[in-house]
Amino acid sequence: MNKNNTNLNALRILGIEAINKANSGHPGIVLGAAPIVYTLFTKVMNINPNNPEWFNRDRFVLSAGHGSGLLYSALHLSGFNLPLDEVKKFRQLNSLTPGHPEYKHTEGIDSTTGPLGQGFAMAVGMALAESHLAGKYNTKGQKIVDHYTYVLCGDGDLQEGVCQEAISFAGRYKLNKLIVFHDSNDIQLDARVEVAQSEDMQARFKAANWNVLKIENGEDLEAIEKAIANAKKSDKPTYIEVKTVIGLGATNQGTQKVHGAPLGNDIETVKKYFNWTQPEFEVSSEVYDFWKTNVATRGQAENEKWDQLFTQYAKENPQLATQLQNAIVAKFEIDQTQLEALNKKEEQATRVSSGTVLNYLSENIPSLIGGSADLTESTKAKGADGNYDFNALTGRNIMYGVREFAMGAINNGIALHKGLLPFASGFFVFSDYLKPAIRLSALMKIQALYIFTHDSIAVGEDGPTHQPIEQLAMLRSMPNINVFRPCDMAETQASYLAAINDTTKPSVIIATRQNLKELEHNNVFEDVKKGAYLITKTDNANITLIASGSEVSLAMDVKNILETKGHKVNVVSMVNMNEFNKQDRSYVDSIIDKNTTRFSIELGSTFGWHKFLGDNGKAFGIDTFGYSAPFNDVINHIGFTADKISNEILDIIK
Repeated sequence: MNKNNTNLNALRILGIEAINKANSGHPGIVLGAAPIVYTLFTKVMNINPNNPEWFNRDRFVLSAGHGSGLLYSALHLSGFNLPLDEVKKFRQLNSLTPGHPEYKHTEGIDSTTGPLGQGFAMAVGMALAESHLAGKYNTKGQKIVDHYTYVLCGDGDLQEGVCQEAISFAGRYKLNKLIVFHDSNDIQLDARVEVAQSEDMQARFKAANWNVLKIENGEDLEAIEKAIANAKKSDKPTYIEVKTVIGLGATNQGTQKVHGAPLGNDIETVKKYFNWTQPEFEVSSEVYDFWKTNVATRGQAENEKWDQLFTQYAKENPQLATQLQNAIVAKFEIDQTQLEALNKKEEQATRVSSGTVLNYLSENIPSLIGGSADLTESTKAKGADGNYDFNALTGRNIMYGVREFAMGAINNGIALHKGLLPFASGFFVFSDYLKPAIRLSALMKIQALYIFTHDSIAVGEDGPTHQPIEQLAMLRSMPNINVFRPCDMAETQASYLAAINDTTKPSVIIATRQNLKELEHNNVFEDVKKGAYLITKTDNANITLIASGSEVSLAMDVKNILETKGHKVNVVSMVNMNEFNKQDRSYVDSIIDKNTTRFSIELGSTFGWHKFLGDNGKAFGIDTFGYSAPFNDVINHIGFTADKISNEILDIIK
């Protein structure tokens, strides 16, 4: 036992004192898993608190994000910019120590975690990014990309479906620089793990092609360090099951009672157990010196060694060095004129337009990498340079298999690693499966691309299971995200360029299966940047039609019919509602004239459209599930034709 290891116990006690002060948090993992975190930070990981963004640092993902008190203690003791006063403000408004770790909010946090399973899957993405970049940029004797990704997960993580997807993926691609610690304490919030789970976890990982190790005593620091050394020798990812005692030292240790409730007065029992006599929130200078020497000083030395290596590398490989440096800071150079030249003004599905643009971008952005969830032939979203694999590391097409949720989370991990711009693709209706990962993309403010096709009931014969209805409303309701639904090749080009240039948020590009007309545009690249624009404007208009994607062409047909009846009609293309909602009032009013009667036209839920329509307008959409039939039959059945829509508008404005 480590009852008298003051350097380790400082980690535990700071964490539970912060939880007690907040009267909120999870002390069980802090007390039980501290030896794992202690060993990683002070003995193993190459990290530099003086340069938290050092590119070649080891990554650490606390997938069990509810154990944030443990991580904040480690970051504070290590010398990151996390003062003791901020540790004391655990879970308080505007503190640097929120309830779960948040990327970019707290220095030293490599990913936002808390939604269980996603941290594990994001770590898989980080490990993939490391392996691809190592294969691409390392030379003989100059390993400028050479680090590990470590994960601390719990039983709850491993019960999530996304974890199984990620485990399978990582084993298939032999991501051997991924090392996962399982805080195996046999307890979860409601009861013992055996109530909810019965499989042999080690057999599960072995079946997925992982290296499997076990530590019987989670307090055995030597065994933890030895296991890591063994893991580094493997050509597979490594799963290390560590048997720990949740809430070690507390009266209720080993039970669910110490999982998610502050210790209260029982904290004194814990302090006595660990022979801790320091006053509350006080750590001796000797402890700080130990952590500084073993984390910051050691990390600074490793950082400086790498700087020297990279300087020499840049002299010998100037083009590769510049390419990597630009990729790390997301410096992309796209020639708009060349991009525009791709438009042959032909009628085609925007999934085809999207594929053409993506191929061009792949040729001009060496860091663009991604793939589809076993749908490349349908989505036309394919990475360049062949398929990525453990024996073909430089391939930029990732064969994700039918693992949508893991694909989204891995996408996030690749983006978090930096040096790569990831995309993930699938059918739009299955954005439901990716939604939690997309939400974390937005929350973390990272640049990741999501490309969805088959965007409406135009899927036809595949029926309502494959026809998205509410998905546009779902994504548009999310903060900090671009949701592009282009109407033709020109808008597709402009959408991609806007997405590439916006490094502060994820972007979703939504495309059709069916062919669309190529429309006339005046200044489409500038117009799309603002989210919506007048694709046709008429003086003294009395009607405004607002549409997106495939329905912009339909709106134009409705306009032509209405004009034969003596009406004057404006048509607005709402390519990115989220961005349009951020424009100033004068621009919004110049695009959507409140003096006109306004109608929206979109083959999806009408939710979210009424704010633009006033009291007299109407949202034409579909608020039921779809139908299995040829597309034209479905459209006629629901009355979504130019004749029927224009007749209804004429009835409304009599």
